[in-house]
Amino acid sequence: MRILLLTRSFNSLTQRLFVELAARGHEVSVEFDIADSVTEEAARLFAPDVIVAPFMKRAIPEIVWRNHVCLVVHPGPMGDRGPSALDWAILDGAHEWGVTVLQAEAEMDAGPVWASVNFPLRAASKSSLYRNEVTDAAVTAVLVALERVQSGTYVPRRVAGRARPLMQQDARRIDWARDDTDTVLRKIRAADGAPGVRDELFGESCYLFDAGEVTPSPASAGEGRGEGVAAAPGAIVARSGDGILRATRDGAVRIGHCKHVDQDDAFKLPVALAFPAQHAALPESAAKGDDIRYEEHGVVGVLHFSFYNGAMSTAQCERLLAAYEQALARPTRALVLAGGPDFFSNGIHLNAIEAAASPADESMRNIEAIDDVCRAIIEATDRLTVAALQGNAGAGGCFLAFACDEVWARCGVLLNPHYKNMGNLYGSEYWTYTLPRRVKHGAPRAVMEHRLPVGASQAQSIGLIDAVIDADRASFMEAVIARAQSLTNDASFASRIAAKRERRARDEADKPLARYREEELERMRRNFYGFDPSYHYARAHFVRKVPHAWTPRHLAVHRELSGPRSK
Repeated sequence: MRILLLTRSFNSLTQRLFVELAARGHEVSVEFDIADSVTEEAARLFAPDVIVAPFMKRAIPEIVWRNHVCLVVHPGPMGDRGPSALDWAILDGAHEWGVTVLQAEAEMDAGPVWASVNFPLRAASKSSLYRNEVTDAAVTAVLVALERVQSGTYVPRRVAGRARPLMQQDARRIDWARDDTDTVLRKIRAADGAPGVRDELFGESCYLFDAGEVTPSPASAGEGRGEGVAAAPGAIVARSGDGILRATRDGAVRIGHCKHVDQDDAFKLPVALAFPAQHAALPESAAKGDDIRYEEHGVVGVLHFSFYNGAMSTAQCERLLAAYEQALARPTRALVLAGGPDFFSNGIHLNAIEAAASPADESMRNIEAIDDVCRAIIEATDRLTVAALQGNAGAGGCFLAFACDEVWARCGVLLNPHYKNMGNLYGSEYWTYTLPRRVKHGAPRAVMEHRLPVGASQAQSIGLIDAVIDADRASFMEAVIARAQSLTNDASFASRIAAKRERRARDEADKPLARYREEELERMRRNFYGFDPSYHYARAHFVRKVPHAWTPRHLAVHRELSGPRSK
């Protein structure tokens, strides 16, 4: 089928549908929902069999839905209507939720239903649920709906429903004196990603994001859930990493990110960067809420690094390197880099760079810091290193993974192993060394020029990753650990490590890693300090969520066609 994806942006769900539909032989093009006239033009140029709208903030023009089958992906079960579906579900504490694919009509979310898939609703942020359960259910529902459209015999059914309004800040407001810890978490999680919960930090109006539970430690002096804290509810009691601990009436929550309300140019930042002096003046919490942790399973070590949205600041890279070096000191035979449950890594921290006094200087510091991590991984020749992709990876995060001996991904994970979409960045992380050694089919340069997401199966077929593990998010790491243990117990393991050590020595003799790095960084200096400001403009637009003025041509292939096809 010829399928047009009409969407507000090329977000994670749209990317996943793009990959899944293309893998099944459909001809797919993308148009951003910028204006009615643009949507109408896209439909005329591409003449699609079906329009799928995975992420919309407004109605599809009537002239389009009357002339085309338009399938809208709604992140709610059958009968649910309204723009804040997932927000209400999280705030209400629903135990089950769903995704519905319905046909666009005059009334939003009220058209006949083509498919619906439900799932258990775990206690998590809206962003995490959207990237995982919602996306998986949406893919299943869209594929079912398309099969039914293609059959020509299925009749979608109308379902009576209830429309709920756009959730306003009044519904999100935290009453610190009355709300218990679970309620505070639900309110912030229901707004995570956007729009955040309006509140105050250090006397200034802010939107709050990135709330987490606090796990008490023996030295935490009652900072854990249910133990209370020696502070009034709402009081900021300590710093925890780049975030803060804030007292609730029955415990405490950790808040990692915020955005100033009264600054026109404000964007989301770690609390430590948004309020550097105030954050530094707080006592350090002993409660466990760190984004880096290490565990061992026999001869397999696992290093988790769960950074918000997968972004890795200079300081986070430095802490990760220190944790990695400590892990290397342990008597293990394999070391698994697990990233986080939502993202493996997305490379350098663009928001932190944007907030720096000199974004160019901070860009260089950040890329040097992540390069240090990659070099340490490449140079670890005494054990097997494995990158376990529980979630998506992008840009430098992909090449952080490629520095490992083995890369294993959960089914459904997406990789964006390129930099060009961020103002034509050249990229570093030793990609000029690792990528040619990975790609089995095609040219490494073609991977960098592709500028489109790559699904796990496709990535395996061209050699970017070594294995796709068909497991749900709950059992993936268990499968990874079992697989790593099996490899270390294999009779050929010792010879494999010896061969790895010899290969690294040969490669170093042929061309030192330092030379790869310097060549890459020389190109990056042009991006950061050169006459072309594309990277700086692209970064500024990205962190401030500036809407696209047009759809990039590598997505809108219908605009490269000579004209509409005849049906």
